[in-house]
Amino acid sequence: MEKADIGLIGLAVMGQNLVLNMNDHRFTVAVFNRTVSRVDEFLGQGAKGTRILGAHSLTELVGLLKRPRRVMLLVQAGPAVDDFIEQLIPLLEAGDIIIDGGNSNYSDSIRRTAYVESKGLLYIGTGVSGGEEGARLGPSIMPGGSPAAWPHVKPIFQAVSAKVDGAPCCDWVGENGAGHYVKMVHNGIEYGDMQLICEAYQLMRDGLGMTAPEMHQVFAGWNRGKLDSYLIEITRDILAYEDEGRQPLVDSILDTAEQKGTGKWTGISALEMGIPLTMIVEAVLGRALSALKEERVAASRVLSGPETKIVGERTGFIRDLEEAVYASKLISYTQGYMLMRAAAKNYGWNLNYGGIALMWRGGCIIRSVFLGQIKEAFDNNPQLVNLLLDPYFAAQIAAAQTAWRRVVATAVQSGIPVPAMSSALAFFDGYRCESLPANLLQAQRDYFGAHTYQRVDKPRGEYFHTNWTGHGGNVTSTVWKKG
Repeated sequence: MEKADIGLIGLAVMGQNLVLNMNDHRFTVAVFNRTVSRVDEFLGQGAKGTRILGAHSLTELVGLLKRPRRVMLLVQAGPAVDDFIEQLIPLLEAGDIIIDGGNSNYSDSIRRTAYVESKGLLYIGTGVSGGEEGARLGPSIMPGGSPAAWPHVKPIFQAVSAKVDGAPCCDWVGENGAGHYVKMVHNGIEYGDMQLICEAYQLMRDGLGMTAPEMHQVFAGWNRGKLDSYLIEITRDILAYEDEGRQPLVDSILDTAEQKGTGKWTGISALEMGIPLTMIVEAVLGRALSALKEERVAASRVLSGPETKIVGERTGFIRDLEEAVYASKLISYTQGYMLMRAAAKNYGWNLNYGGIALMWRGGCIIRSVFLGQIKEAFDNNPQLVNLLLDPYFAAQIAAAQTAWRRVVATAVQSGIPVPAMSSALAFFDGYRCESLPANLLQAQRDYFGAHTYQRVDKPRGEYFHTNWTGHGGNVTSTVWKKG
């Protein structure tokens, strides 16, 4: 019997579609599922007539594989991954590879890489983005883990990934948890993009009184310009979709957002790294606020605000709104790259920032037209510390900021919440500000907690304490200074 190039465990929709994608590219895949009946269902239906091999046990699956054996898990993140790893280790031999393609937390991938390597095996934790369609037609794949494993999976991953200008949207990211970390940041940026689009939608719907078909036309126009992206494209399509009663379906959907946790993980990591990921965190919190539906309904009957109708010429405001969304979107990517740079330093990863932009140009949820410019920015200056300092993006923000400020001001005056857009603008203003009021903040901390401060007229790293009241004494705190 022909041996399989790779084995895959987990035949939910993503798993089935990725297997069929691999089969299309002439790789032989062996499959297994915890509910074994699903293997036979898949072989008799979606995989009928293919070279895909079915296994009814992990032992049988491993026996069907070429060496080094490559076993990919597409199961629910968490304990299920650890459970399968424990079951696979006794069945594999030195140099064999376990691959986790689920939405695992990067810290789990760091731990699992060390553990699997201690058993003489290799490990890959890889982000896979693009949803069901991406898995079937070409996702963005972000692998990290044991570097020695990459040559053995590279031909498969790059063949089945999305392609942009002939280049695969897949390359090696870095050691241990780097792949899942980059996927986590991708998802954080995705949260930000979605929140920005929703804020633009609410400004048009509540502020301008526009209908879904009218907004469909706006998003269709935006998708032909510099906001050209997957999320703008699907928003265009959603706003045109009608239910059985020939009414816009979006108007019938309850306004309570859910989440699976990757956006929250991104915010937690930003807090741990001390990176001001303000826009993405606001997007996560926006979903949390939306979930308070009953409270919001009750509050709407008690709390009042200004008239939400936006006064003025509609066309000009929509033009400004496009600039505001674009500028805020640039801030989201800027903050995401700041976080990846901090994580790379913290964990010793050698991340290829331009390469990451290339991986995100196709197949993934945040794919957009300006990712090519991000790659060029890092190609021109691999040591670029912030995207806003690149000449192209500095010019883009400069051109957009007047319209951006008008939109945020109008939203505030109209009582329409734009937490992502406004926090993005606040970050921009803070980042470009040579002198922030943190001098006063440090004085306050020293006053009540003897936390010390640095002086502008002394070398950095030299700390001082003032006995502000004459009763505090000269003993100072020794806690972490950065916060």
